[in-house]
Amino acid sequence: MSVTGDKADSMSAEAAMGARNRRVALVCATVGAAMLGLAYASVPLYALFCQVTGFGGTTQRAEKPASSILERTMTVRFDANVGDGLPWDFAPVSEPQTLHIGENGLAFYRVTNRSNRTIVGSATYNVTPEQAGIYFNKLACFCFTEQRLEPGESMDMPVSYFVDPEIVKDIDASRLTTVTLSYTFYEVKKPAAARADTGKAKDPTGKPEAGTRG
Repeated sequence: MSVTGDKADSMSAEAAMGARNRRVALVCATVGAAMLGLAYASVPLYALFCQVTGFGGTTQRAEKPASSILERTMTVRFDANVGDGLPWDFAPVSEPQTLHIGENGLAFYRVTNRSNRTIVGSATYNVTPEQAGIYFNKLACFCFTEQRLEPGESMDMPVSYFVDPEIVKDIDASRLTTVTLSYTFYEVKKPAAARADTGKAKDPTGKPEAGTRG
């Protein structure tokens, strides 16, 4: 084969490889953009996944208190945030609490609707450091239900919690002495009450049945 032919073949191979690389890059970029969009569009689904698995420091829900209380203590700090566009003031009322591991704690957060309209919000939550999430249990929490606030209304909301004594058996989490419980409120565009109302029958005049709000 001539030198010219070898050079042409080489250029052809490079062109094919370049085209293939561009296709791979385009596919990766498309998949990445789709995943990012899905993440933003599915905040409740992502939060539910985290709440079930403890992923990302998400805490657990408990039906009863811990079966034992240890001598060792853990300090719990409290943090509050609101999602973009939500005109609420949201902050912890309680100072950091130091409790025995397994002991029940009770903390309060306060939220205020600064807008001139009724807003329903829902809170996602997590604990940092992340490895503590699976051991941080909540017995009662405002994050389990949607919160409805009228214009200018304020509300104090409790959270009852404990740190699972099993944390001392975890090689990484057992070293922790302080954890932070954090909440972020997002506006609920389609509240559960509104979704339930849409499924109720109406009489021929168009008025809702007794017991529903028109």
